[in-house]
Amino acid sequence: MPYVSLSTLRHLIMKTFLLLLFFLVALALKPEGINGDERIIGAISDCNARVGKEERVAMDMAVQDFNMQHNQTFLMLRLKCSKRKPLQSALAARHLINKNKVEVILGPRSWEEASTVSEVSENYDVPILSFADSSPPWAAERWPFLIQAAAGTHIQMKAVANIIQSWGWRRANVIYEDTDSAANGISPYLYGALQAVDVEISNLRPLPSFADSSFLHKELENLKKEQCRVFVVHTSLELARRVFGMAKEKKMMEKEYVWITTDSITSLVHSMNFSLISSMQGVVGVRNSFLETGPHFNNFSTRFYGIFGRKYPEEKHHEPGIFALQAYDAVWTVGLAMNEGTKSNGRQLLESILKTDFDGLSGNIQFTGQKLEPTTRFQIINIIGKHYRELGFWTENLGFSYTIDHGGYNLSMESLGDVNWPGLGGRSSAPRGWDRSTIENPLRIGVPNGSITNKFVKVDYDSSTGKYIFSGFSIDVFNETARHLKYSLQYEFVPFGGNYNDLVKKVQSKEFDAAVGDIAIISNRCEYVEFTHAHTETGLVMVVPILWHSSRALLFVKPFTTAMWFLTFFINVFNGFVVWSIERNYCSELRGPILNQIGTLLWLAFATLFSLHGEKLHSNLSRMATVVWLFVALVITQSYTASLSSMLTVQNLEPKITNIETLKSNNALIGYSHMSFVREYLEGPLGFKSSNIRNFTSTDEYAQALRSGAIAAAFLEAPVAKLFVAKYCKSFTIAGPTFLVGGYGFVISRSLMKVPTLSRAIAVQFHCLSIILHVKNFG
Repeated sequence: MPYVSLSTLRHLIMKTFLLLLFFLVALALKPEGINGDERIIGAISDCNARVGKEERVAMDMAVQDFNMQHNQTFLMLRLKCSKRKPLQSALAARHLINKNKVEVILGPRSWEEASTVSEVSENYDVPILSFADSSPPWAAERWPFLIQAAAGTHIQMKAVANIIQSWGWRRANVIYEDTDSAANGISPYLYGALQAVDVEISNLRPLPSFADSSFLHKELENLKKEQCRVFVVHTSLELARRVFGMAKEKKMMEKEYVWITTDSITSLVHSMNFSLISSMQGVVGVRNSFLETGPHFNNFSTRFYGIFGRKYPEEKHHEPGIFALQAYDAVWTVGLAMNEGTKSNGRQLLESILKTDFDGLSGNIQFTGQKLEPTTRFQIINIIGKHYRELGFWTENLGFSYTIDHGGYNLSMESLGDVNWPGLGGRSSAPRGWDRSTIENPLRIGVPNGSITNKFVKVDYDSSTGKYIFSGFSIDVFNETARHLKYSLQYEFVPFGGNYNDLVKKVQSKEFDAAVGDIAIISNRCEYVEFTHAHTETGLVMVVPILWHSSRALLFVKPFTTAMWFLTFFINVFNGFVVWSIERNYCSELRGPILNQIGTLLWLAFATLFSLHGEKLHSNLSRMATVVWLFVALVITQSYTASLSSMLTVQNLEPKITNIETLKSNNALIGYSHMSFVREYLEGPLGFKSSNIRNFTSTDEYAQALRSGAIAAAFLEAPVAKLFVAKYCKSFTIAGPTFLVGGYGFVISRSLMKVPTLSRAIAVQFHCLSIILHVKNFG
């Protein structure tokens, strides 16, 4: 028997003890009662990127937490790194399925990776929970085992569109990464959201994921030459770092610029270094909102902070973001589905996953049509100084709010308080989002020279300066509207001597950029140009002479009908008879010959209307009868006076002709303004003969023609007709119905973007300025 030293024996005993201790610890870590019921989950992530690092730590924590709380299922995680390369993701998926025997795969974050992984797993019935935030509508049919486990982008794009609309910007440049994932978010979601709020995409610029400095320099230089200064950036954080660095270098992070980022960038703002933060000053970002309170989140956040810091000491910021929460919830989603029973085939597991419904760290986890139910609330942040400021929230169908509590919603983002815009040094005044300095020449605006009245448009030539002077109500409205726009509108008025249709056609042919004046909004003109909101009342009316009556001798009897006159006479006589019957017993003057008594009776009947005889009456009965009659008489006389006054007034304003049918049946001549659209309207919808229509150039010509009978009526646009009748109020009046036309508006070429902005400015400012402008122009 070989000799064994005491030290060697002790060493063997220690090794045996340590081996036994390791075995016991291993048994302790595995819950009792599962006896080999292990479920393996696979994961694919970009281990070198911040997102991948957060996902890895969060999934490890989720596996540990789930195993500690559940005894029926023991989860095991197998993770592979893809470096965001679809081919490498496909190889990783094949290895996880064939070698590691995983039952489900989590984590392809881009659509390119998710689609290639789905192709691999299709033959194995392995569910794929993708973290890609967008996918084509046909994806679920093509790959029935593919599940979108991240909230989609379509509601997020509505938030972006509502921010742009809220500040009155009507165009935006969109910069996105040239990948299928980003493209699926832009079209149709961002495009549709902007279109719904009348915002046009000025430029759509796809950028390669690995775009170098020269490429970015060229693209941003081209965008800088454009007028639009509103930018929406929908890229990865890596590409955004280069984009904003180049934008700062090219002085595109200055005053009047607007930069809005989506969740793919904004949700990583907590991990950005100082260099990136400094190049993004003034950026407004939209990101998924989640509750950062409660014991569950606080416990997770504290543990994550410590584990992440120890595992990745090179990272300066250790806080978890939405991507970590999504990964944590995805593991729990799969674990809860697996915990429903023993191992089953992939389709049963898929069905169990889709039935999952619980409140996770990232929000409610519930699936509809193989996609996670979208979140309807997003947080809006503003990058300022060394970090960022949380401005508030946007909720679908409700609007902006300062907190997540229900109530206090507003359609305007201004309700969230001051925003630090690029280049404004902390000032909150919003940029105009538009730069006129990129265009050398001001807008050429045509003004009609020859309006029938100078109240709306007046063009004078100043021989001393050699320049035209433009004035009038329409000119004032346009000037005030342009002054209140959120961008500097440079323009010059140019007189035009042709008719209004020709002026509109000049705008269509781009000889003029716009036209301002008493230009009626009618359907055939709207076919080739755009009109702003009308700045006058609408309508076409008929002006005719007032009918004067030659005989008024019997006008005093017309307020009452014949029956009413007889009734009044009878009541008077009856009242006189009652008083006479009572008082004749007390007064000797009421007795005597019959003819004398009849005369006295009639005198009592009619004298009561004009005088009070209470002191001469002896009986209370006669006094009572007289009081009642006086009340009735007061009502009758007041009614008579009002009716007679009304008849005198109406007769003064009674038109000679009351409808157009009379004009047409009498083959009467009518007049219109020589440069307006009215002739076409008279010949077309109203059906007058061309030979019966005469044109006039001034209101004085109209008045002379109507007085002399050269024309029976004049058809004028409602604003002009009111001025005309006010000037000749004793001779002419408006008769017949008002024929609806669109009022006066400004004509804008369709090649320009300013119609919605101008219309909105008119709607907002016109009511405030209308009284002042009316007093100035019309007195």
